[in-house]
Amino acid sequence: MRYLLLLLCLVLLAACESEPQPALPRDIPFRADGTLDFVHPDGSVIRTIDVEIATSDSAWARGLMDRRSLTLGQGMLFLFPEAEMKSFWMKNTPIPLDIMFVASDSQIVNIAKRTPPLSQEQILSTDSAQFVVEVRGGFSDRFGITDSTRIRWQRSE
Repeated sequence: MRYLLLLLCLVLLAACESEPQPALPRDIPFRADGTLDFVHPDGSVIRTIDVEIATSDSAWARGLMDRRSLTLGQGMLFLFPEAEMKSFWMKNTPIPLDIMFVASDSQIVNIAKRTPPLSQEQILSTDSAQFVVEVRGGFSDRFGITDSTRIRWQRSE
């Protein structure tokens, strides 16, 4: 009887161990679709980064979700068809970001600095924005990016 009980416990333990474990989200690799310059009012370039360009509903919704790494030389540029008030969040985004809302004339409207990872809190533009740039948290302070900065971008060949 004791052996039968021991065998039953081993079978149950083996069954529990064979249940599939939830997979950790994989890190989505960065894809350089173009470059983006941050530009002083006098036209001089502050910093150039590689950007992924988001132009569709699904790309806008996904953004940088599930990215576990982003260098200071990388970012995401969201291109929207028209300027309007924008709202973003950090759901499923495990790294802090600086989110820059940019008017249709390429002038930065406002910057949400070091947004809290994995938050569902709404991050809002303070004025109409046609573009949004997401970069690693702390980027704007490190390179002196302000609301007097403009952006200039181009797609890769």
